[in-house]
Parts: sequence; structure tokens; C-alpha cells
Amino acid sequence: MLHLAKDGIFPITKDKDGNLLKNLPASGLQVPGTIQGEGKLNGIPSLFIRLAGCNLHCTWKTLAGNICECDTAYAAFKVENSFSLPVEEIVQTIRHNRGNIDHIVITGGEPFLQADEVRELCRQLKVLAPFHITVETNATIYPEHVVEHVDFFSLSPKLSGSVPPPPHTEHHDKTRINLPAIQSFITHARENGKDFQLKFVYSGENDIIEIKNLLARLHDWKKEDILLMPMGANPDELRLSIPQTLEHCIRYGWRYCDRLHISLFGNKQGV
Repeated sequence: MLHLAKDGIFPITKDKDGNLLKNLPASGLQVPGTIQGEGKLNGIPSLFIRLAGCNLHCTWKTLAGNICECDTAYAAFKVENSFSLPVEEIVQTIRHNRGNIDHIVITGGEPFLQADEVRELCRQLKVLAPFHITVETNATIYPEHVVEHVDFFSLSPKLSGSVPPPPHTEHHDKTRINLPAIQSFITHARENGKDFQLKFVYSGENDIIEIKNLLARLHDWKKEDILLMPMGANPDELRLSIPQTLEHCIRYGWRYCDRLHISLFGNKQGV
């Protein structure tokens, strides 16, 4: 069984038995699937599986001085309306909603908290079709028995700007960076002809110092593997941080990470 966030498998138009759902998906489109909105695979048609639960409690302060929690707090630490499904049922639902989609994104929360179940999910998905599987992770956990089944690692180490107020401060700060785990993902990708990205949220100038210090302790990465993403859960917050994010990307040769799903759908879940 896998524990899923409330949007679960999305966007879909059919249930596990292939019956049409009563309502359109949150995307408002007549077809299942959406596009990957962030990173190197931006714009690629994909189906998402969102798992519930996270070992971090990210909370940022926006450039305007507002508090901005993780944009998937409902799947991470304010888990609401979550549910569990057998792996086989998830795979059957994917089968009825696949269409021409070849990319599956397993996200969260933190997917590798359910490492054994994620391994079985990836294995069964690969039996169903030659899917390209991405796992979006905070890179604090490296499950060696799972990574062989994953094609793309979207690694999002959390900088000190993400540290929440008490009572979660100490645990988050001690847990948020696991250097050996990050390097293990990179090494596995390089040795097995796979790809990865290191995706950082930009919330202020101190982030740049931290990123540079972190990269100096890692090896086998290239500039195009480093992505800087403006912080914000809605278009207004994004507009405040986009100019500085762009400037730093150009200055250091990093890749700018758009948040295309927010541009297309706004701050909605399940899109």
C-alpha cells in the first residue's frame, strides 16, 4: 500500500476500472495528464503520483516579508484527506489514463519515506510500459534499492531560508541537507547514463552563498544541472523574486527554473 496525498494520481479522467469520472480534472482539460511545470523536463506531458508525508517542514519568508509555506503543505506536514491504495490499483489507474503520455512523476511530500512501496510501484509501471520515471525528492534519503528503477532525479535540497519557526526548527535544520545522499544520487546518475537536477528555491541573497558552498563540496555536476527557481506560490509572489533569480542564473551560468504550471493554472492543486 502507498499513502497518497489528497490529489493522489492526477490529472485523470478515468478510475481504476476505466470508467469515466463525473468531474473534469482540476486542469479543466478533457484529457488526462498535464505538463511538467518545473526543471529540465519543463513542458513534457506527464502523469503525477503525489505521496503523503515529509520529513521536513519548509517555511520561507517572501521578499515582501510574508510567510510562505511549502506549496504542497497539504501533502507534507498539514496532511489532509490523504488515503492509501494498493500499488496494483495505482498502476491500473495509470493504465486507463495513459493515452500518449510516457512520463510519470512521483512526488510528495517526500516519496522516499515509502521507499519499499515506491520501488514496487516503479517496477510495476516499467512492466506496464517503458515509462520514464522521475522522482522529486528533498534528497535527504538515498534508498539504494530503489534508485535503479528511476530514470531522473529531481533533487531539491533545502537551504536555511526554509527553516520554520519552533517547534520544528531544530529537526528541520538538522535534517535538511544530507551531503552523502545528494552525492550518491549524482554518482548513480552519472555511472548509469541517467540524469538529475539540483533545484534550489531562491528566497534571498544568502541562498546564493549557501548554494555555492554546497556545490563546492559536490562533484560530477555541470552548470546546466543547477536550477534556481523563484520563490512564491502565486503569480504576485513570483513576480517579486523573478528578476533577482534571473540575474543570478545568468551571473553563474545556472539554469532558470520556471514554474509553468502556476502561469497556466494558477495556485491550484491537482494540475
